[in-house]
Amino acid sequence: MKVYGLAVGPLQENTYLLVGKDGRGALVDPGDEPERILAEVQRVGLNPEAILLTHAHFDHVGAVASLVETLNLPVYLHPADLPLYRSAAQSAARWGLFIPQPPEPVQPLAEGQILDFGLGLEVLFLPGHAPGHVGFYQTGHLVSGDVLFRGGIGRYDLPGCDPQALFASLKKITQLPPQTVVYPGHGPLTTLAQEIASNPYLMG
Repeated sequence: MKVYGLAVGPLQENTYLLVGKDGRGALVDPGDEPERILAEVQRVGLNPEAILLTHAHFDHVGAVASLVETLNLPVYLHPADLPLYRSAAQSAARWGLFIPQPPEPVQPLAEGQILDFGLGLEVLFLPGHAPGHVGFYQTGHLVSGDVLFRGGIGRYDLPGCDPQALFASLKKITQLPPQTVVYPGHGPLTTLAQEIASNPYLMG
């Protein structure tokens, strides 16, 4: 699997293009700037089969409506995040931002689910930053959304957050192989080994 990322929108959210065998793959967390995402899809030769959402905060779903309209892709989301998904445009407006409301229906994600799309991704249920937060794992790669960042972790003071659940999710992540590359929802890539050694929220 090849992973291409681009930071989009005012919150510089990381959208990922996952490219598997024969150009098959998926888009993860298309947060904004659909034109840029589409240009990158063409550049890397991706034939996307789905939009996968780690969670439904507005900065991760802002380009969903446009991409569904253009590419006619199914959207996958954990059911516990449907309330956030349905209020995404309203949430963005509270920040003085506009996003088109992402469409329904969505396909449900669950712990342990295997998603093909030429990728063979495993769904990891990682709540805390959002009620239905998930990660997408393939040996050596973890798209972590807003659970784990380089040197930090996701906020747990927002509506729907659960600090205890977040720290349980972080503990779960640390059980993955240390050489796993982490693709976070914001900021640069990292590895589990680096975070276990230096991230103050994972040390000790």
